[in-house]
Amino acid sequence: MVNKQELKDKVINEVEACKEELVDLCSSLIKIPSENPPGDSTEISRFIESYLKKFDTEVDFYESADKMYNLVSSIGSEEGKHLIYCGHTDVVPAGNLEKWDFDPFSGEVKDGWMLGRGASDMKAGLSGIIFAFTILKRLQIKLPGKLSLTIVPDEETGGDFGVPWLLKNKIIHGDGCLIAEPSSPYNPTVGQKGSYWFELEVFGQPGHGSLSPLAGKNAITDAVVAIREIQKLWDIQITVPDEVKQLIHVSQKYMREVEKDREAFMPVLEHITVNIGTIEGGTKSNVIPENCKVEVDCRLPFGITEKEVTDFLHEKLGELGIDYKIRPFGFRSNANFTDPDDPVCKAIINNISFVTDHEAYGVMQWASSDARHFRDYNIPVLQYGPAFLPTIHGYNERVQVEQIITCAKVYAAAAIDFLYSE
Repeated sequence: MVNKQELKDKVINEVEACKEELVDLCSSLIKIPSENPPGDSTEISRFIESYLKKFDTEVDFYESADKMYNLVSSIGSEEGKHLIYCGHTDVVPAGNLEKWDFDPFSGEVKDGWMLGRGASDMKAGLSGIIFAFTILKRLQIKLPGKLSLTIVPDEETGGDFGVPWLLKNKIIHGDGCLIAEPSSPYNPTVGQKGSYWFELEVFGQPGHGSLSPLAGKNAITDAVVAIREIQKLWDIQITVPDEVKQLIHVSQKYMREVEKDREAFMPVLEHITVNIGTIEGGTKSNVIPENCKVEVDCRLPFGITEKEVTDFLHEKLGELGIDYKIRPFGFRSNANFTDPDDPVCKAIINNISFVTDHEAYGVMQWASSDARHFRDYNIPVLQYGPAFLPTIHGYNERVQVEQIITCAKVYAAAAIDFLYSE
């Protein structure tokens, strides 16, 4: 009879013994620029393929769009349960290099920190799942199920060429999924708010600026009035469904007691957030603008759908007497979650506690990620990965090296628990 505890101890000890290799792997990934846009994942995908093949691991390549490569590699048995490790290779652009205190593509380790663009989101987590995958292979652990490593190119722009493309084409499937996205050290995310990005276009009538407001119809001033109505989405009182009330409760506890700087943001879990992201309109200061476009990012809590939000917008904007159109784009989903008692959640949460000797529990994410796609296909999923959250998508992105190592231990141990469970 297999002793799971002995196997877990074995893989955890191996990660510890080879931790310098893990750190070097993470550093190497950061050194490869994989900014999206433009989204060319060729170099980093080929590097990962070469690394995996050192351990006699077969890798399947799927080019879902020009220079966007998905990698899938599996070990274990076709019998039994199937666990997916998932991560993305793309990172957001580094931006103004003069605002960085170090080279964003240096992959430098300094004072216990891994430095560079993608260190937290999510090359530290990506290196962790790759490394845990190879540890199980090199130790020749005979898994009673299947473990698949799925690496995708197109997460940061909310595109369709990564996880959704693989799921739609039936290339991946499973009984559970771990995404190595950044999280708190002890609090993986088991649910997330919905997302509704839309463009509001307001139409006016041009005329000479010297005759405004008596002549023409100003699209920009009409858009300003429309924005005021859009911002009222925050004020909608939403009833949280009973099945997620406990998850909301523990998530607010987390914001109040763990990430204490987030306490002021607790209301976002139960409200529609509204960000007026861009505005563009007009041609010259002396011409009454006939067109104005506004891009809006709304995040939807449990208890309201995209359709209900759209209906609200049409009702309010229709009362203004303006000429407008709403066009959805980018991230779009309703709020979604995985039961914290699902086996894949328990495997990760229990092993966070086992590895760190610290209480762990799942919480809500107030943004969106690839997790929603897995849930669309009824694959239970959660996110857990190393991160220094304040630096994600910002300048001087970094993550503690020790956290990279801890997460890799959790990944390897959780795979054993999940695949060996009934």
